[in-house]
Amino acid sequence: MSFGGFPKKSSGEKMVADGLFSYNVMSTAANSVQMLQSSYSQPLFSSQPLSLALPKMENLGGMGLLGESHDGGLIGRMREDELESRSGSDNFEGASGDDDNPTHNKASKRKKYHRHTAFQIQELEASFKDNPHPDEKARLELGKRLSLEGRQVKFWFQNRRTQMKTQLERHENSILKQENDKLRIENIAMKEAMRSPMCENCGSPAILGDVPIEQHHLMIENARLKDELSRLHHLGDKFLGRTNASMPPPLMSNSSLDLSVGRNGFSGLNSMDAGAGIPLGLDFGNRMSNSFPIMPPNGPPMNMVNLSAPFDNSLFVELAMAGINELIKLAQLDSPLWFRSLEGNGESLNLEEYSKMFSPCIGVKPNHFVTEATRATCNVMINSMQLVEALMDPKQWTELFPWNIGSASILDIISPGIGGSKNGMLQLMQAEFQIPSPLVPIRQVKLIRFCKQHGEDMWAVVDISVDSLLHAITGNVPVHCRRLPSGCIVQDTPNGYSKMTWIEHTEYDERITHQLYRPLLRSGIAFGAQKWLSNLHRQCELFASIMSSGGDHSVVPPSGKKGIVKLAQRMTRGFCSGICSTVDEWEVVQDADNTKLMTRKSSGNSGAPPGVILSASTTEWMPVSPQHLLDFLQDEKTRSHWDVLSQDGPMRSMLRLPKGHDPDNYISILQTSAAASADANQSNVLILQETSGDALGAVVVHAAVPAAEMDVVMSGGDPAGVPILPSGFAIFPDCFPESGSSGGGGSLLSIGFQILVSNLPAAQLTIESVNTVKSLIARTHQGIKGGLQCN
Repeated sequence: MSFGGFPKKSSGEKMVADGLFSYNVMSTAANSVQMLQSSYSQPLFSSQPLSLALPKMENLGGMGLLGESHDGGLIGRMREDELESRSGSDNFEGASGDDDNPTHNKASKRKKYHRHTAFQIQELEASFKDNPHPDEKARLELGKRLSLEGRQVKFWFQNRRTQMKTQLERHENSILKQENDKLRIENIAMKEAMRSPMCENCGSPAILGDVPIEQHHLMIENARLKDELSRLHHLGDKFLGRTNASMPPPLMSNSSLDLSVGRNGFSGLNSMDAGAGIPLGLDFGNRMSNSFPIMPPNGPPMNMVNLSAPFDNSLFVELAMAGINELIKLAQLDSPLWFRSLEGNGESLNLEEYSKMFSPCIGVKPNHFVTEATRATCNVMINSMQLVEALMDPKQWTELFPWNIGSASILDIISPGIGGSKNGMLQLMQAEFQIPSPLVPIRQVKLIRFCKQHGEDMWAVVDISVDSLLHAITGNVPVHCRRLPSGCIVQDTPNGYSKMTWIEHTEYDERITHQLYRPLLRSGIAFGAQKWLSNLHRQCELFASIMSSGGDHSVVPPSGKKGIVKLAQRMTRGFCSGICSTVDEWEVVQDADNTKLMTRKSSGNSGAPPGVILSASTTEWMPVSPQHLLDFLQDEKTRSHWDVLSQDGPMRSMLRLPKGHDPDNYISILQTSAAASADANQSNVLILQETSGDALGAVVVHAAVPAAEMDVVMSGGDPAGVPILPSGFAIFPDCFPESGSSGGGGSLLSIGFQILVSNLPAAQLTIESVNTVKSLIARTHQGIKGGLQCN
């Protein structure tokens, strides 16, 4: 770092010097401002009034004080009339009466002491922030508004500028002193190293003349990069809410002239090697870092992240290492850190014990956020490599959890992994987490996902939110959800299964969620670890049943089964996205009274028919248990209460594909009574329906499919070209056991419909279409209540 423009030494001024350079501590104020303006870009003016007692300016680190638009004349020569007042909030009024009496004059000046009110100070500070040099007209207008004389306003602004000048001088001297001390230490270390250089390979004395000049330049550049890295780590500490964020950047070690880029070949962990980074409970040693490739910190900026400058990826690496360490500890530790709270293997985190053992790696939780932290363990029919491949691929991840994830994409690959494997892969992602209800907003999160292998058959995948870290650079964008270290640890077992431990730790803004769903979210049933494992277990059973043909006497070939499953999965994902997600760029038309209306224009490429599609959804509380409600909705005999296609009689099941051992999980193809009759040529559609349920919730999704196209799919044809408009139901427990009519608890029922209101994509939505879909939802809800006899 070079310094220029220092004034020459004059008498009465103290000079500080070392072997490199000297500078004048008492430099002129104008030169101080010129240097600070070229180095800092943060706003100068604070919204809080400054007191007369000037604060200490040490330990401000890299905090800037001057804005780019600051007038250089703010710190000029102090006028004589500035000496007539004492502070920014106090003024003397002019003497009146007999001016020939000096004693009377002095007494009057002492008595007429005026102190501004809090409101006046606040308004003066706001005006000063906008314009520190108001003209005469502005001062008169401000004084008239605050009941002050123009002379009082003038003195206040003069005193305020004087205070700012004094603070800047002190801050400049403190910074220059720190820089001088640092350079002095570096100079001493370099002199000692040059006096007796040692060979790092053999440990014997080395001759400096044998070192090429190019290597000297590289060593100097390396030292500069290490210094810059320490400053970036200091900046990262501020972003991550470390306790040492207020300390100045650490000085380079003076024990030896260590100019190599990282002792273990991994520059991003230098601060952790020195003991100044995040404490890692596990000793990864050099085994991980020696072979862990990362992109250079000054590489290209991340895709789709509007950063004004390239971001230091080493901050992501450090955060990922802290997250994987915390995830492993949370998976291994038992009581008192965890206590059982859900059915089955579900556990909830003891937040008090957690706060004693772990420090917040992404900063302190906002006051209005609530915490949801759960853990679950089970054996799943999938090996570790298959799961890791699916988790690191956004498309496979979304298909594996169609109910939990609305959309996912990779913003940047920070590390591609070691040797082409997923071990050490670190990527920046964005994802939408959802549950099918219009009363629960989607959780949009930017996160880093880190994959690490432990041993031959154990993998760990961790997610950590980086919204606050990115927003500290891109702007103050509101964050409604923060994903603390969450993820899974999977280990292969001899029987072909995998033992999996899943941890979900989230902090979110509860105020944006409807009161009906707040107990459900806090319990962890909707987004908790047990829900993720339950959905994963159900999907793995589905894939296994498709691949297995033993004992299957169906006329549908295996390729036809795969096509039916793909079409059903697309139908269910479309149902969920039509309620709450932004996947298909839905435009909200109405969102009130527990009902949401959205519309989109389809070109026929997204699996829906071309034209204008209207989606309508609502959520209602039902005084029956979730299982009783699920049995009612999937029964063909009671379907006529809510399905207009069943008015002529009960539907007949043509095909039923079980998705696992649970009888509530299956895919079926239904035929209406009219279509089954020989003389009903006017009806040529079939009903495709998928039912997925467990103790934590269920969905029943159905859609009308032309019989000819369904025959093609059942024969092994491609289901991608089949247009489909899904409708259905999502069921969740209300988490109030006393609310049910039979003591079994009530249910939260979400109803969703998608209808084609026009075949022309350029057509406009009409009031008639909106009223039609609203009446359809109301009629369906009333039919369900009537069939359950809970009116």
